[in-house]
Amino acid sequence: MSTEELSAQTPALKMLVSEYLRMLANERGASMHTLRAYERELHSFAAYMVERYGGGTTAERIEHTQIRAYLGTLYERGLSKASATRALAAIRSWFKWLARTGRVEQNVASLVATPKLPKHLPRVPSIEQMNRAVDTVSDDAASWPARDKAILELLYGCGIRNAELTGLNVSDIHWANEAILVRGKGQKQRYVPLGDSAAMALRAYLAEREARLAAIRPGKAVGTPALFVNLRLRGLQKAGGEARLTTRSVGRIVKRIAILRGLSADVHPHTLRHAFGTHLLEEGADLRAIQELLGHERLSTTQRYTQLTTAQLTQVYDRTHPRAR
Repeated sequence: MSTEELSAQTPALKMLVSEYLRMLANERGASMHTLRAYERELHSFAAYMVERYGGGTTAERIEHTQIRAYLGTLYERGLSKASATRALAAIRSWFKWLARTGRVEQNVASLVATPKLPKHLPRVPSIEQMNRAVDTVSDDAASWPARDKAILELLYGCGIRNAELTGLNVSDIHWANEAILVRGKGQKQRYVPLGDSAAMALRAYLAEREARLAAIRPGKAVGTPALFVNLRLRGLQKAGGEARLTTRSVGRIVKRIAILRGLSADVHPHTLRHAFGTHLLEEGADLRAIQELLGHERLSTTQRYTQLTTAQLTQVYDRTHPRAR
């Protein structure tokens, strides 16, 4: 959005959007990704309301038909139903907060139907494909094989999100308990098991990590809390610098290895998380246990993250339900 559009918004709407974003950051611990997305969507909606209905527009005067009309303009701009759904989700959340805090009488955004999205199940590599990709990380597919193998082991072996992976600190590895402390969405914490393969890969990587850190200033201690660091340790020389690997870099690492190992070109870090849940279910794991491991608040989310076929469901039912036999 342009500066002109932002400056055209009424002070009242801008103030309410800013206050809501501060609440998300301070009280709910929303991630920077969420904050940027909500800021973009809400400022865009506020600018539309001012442009379409005048500078005197206030939150109390907004009606659900106007929100529906705004979604229509998104389609006219060529945005997908998924983009319109994200915009509506931000507007709904904002109005829910406005209603709860007494700024408006009701959440009019709840009256707007969610666009129906086509159901696309993520294409998940098979267990054999994943094992081959993780087991054969080498110089031809990785700039730092020990680190990149550990990354794949944690993404697939622990089912953690990309942002959770890059947010890990060395102190989050609890070797004695064979677990990792993971900080998920909304700053929620959970422990996930650290399997033998992942533990071996981590130990090998940490030995190389320490050697590289020691080589920066021989004889002087150089450290960073970040578990996964970038190849050239960029940023470590700056005050407060951690040389922490970014989610974008992890995406590039995963895609390069996947393509060179014959996997689909659309594989990304979240694909490995899908594979984690799907393969656990295929092997008979309980869906609620998978929910806990993935850190999902709702079981329905876990169901979407796993690829369930009728045959698989029947097998699980026949094997586990006392009335199935």
